Amino acid sequence: MSGGLPTDQQPELVNAPGTLGILARALSGVHAVVMRISMLALIAACIVLATSVFLRYFLKVPTDWQDEVSVFLLVGATFMSAGFVQERRGHIGIEAVASLLPSSMNKLRENFCDLGSFAFCLFFTWKSWTLCYEAWDEGQTTSSSWAPSLVIPYGLMSIGMTLLTLQLLIQCAAIFFGPRAQSGESK
Repeated sequence: MSGGLPTDQQPELVNAPGTLGILARALSGVHAVVMRISMLALIAACIVLATSVFLRYFLKVPTDWQDEVSVFLLVGATFMSAGFVQERRGHIGIEAVASLLPSSMNKLRENFCDLGSFAFCLFFTWKSWTLCYEAWDEGQTTSSSWAPSLVIPYGLMSIGMTLLTLQLLIQCAAIFFGPRAQSGESK
């Protein structure tokens, strides 16, 4: 990991003054709630899969819904928690590069990665919402006999990507308008 914060430590932007700090604190509150829901989704996926194994192999009761339910829960947990992980800079990075660079160059690298990630995630968010709308408009479902709507996974993916993109937007805004940008400091 690339110097991420422990989950019990508050990110730097949460304590920033002004509008940027207010937005960071509000989004941090959303991330905290979503992270708890994501943890419950992971537990639910484990329970669904364990129940399915028990029903299928010990009681000989077939299940046709457990795979999709667990995939939907895992997709939701993965995408919905991405903003929380980004807030704490816990996404995978190349630590060797960061440790070789002087702090000013490392800050420049981090800013470049934030801007590039924001651009990519903005596009991904737009495509996710497009897929969600198409699934809704066309009534798309999975190909199983249960056939739940594809709006469910696409909606979870879209909301999660939106939260991640907002987090990256706040981090990119901090490059230009944050306390360090205004004081001319570098890490």
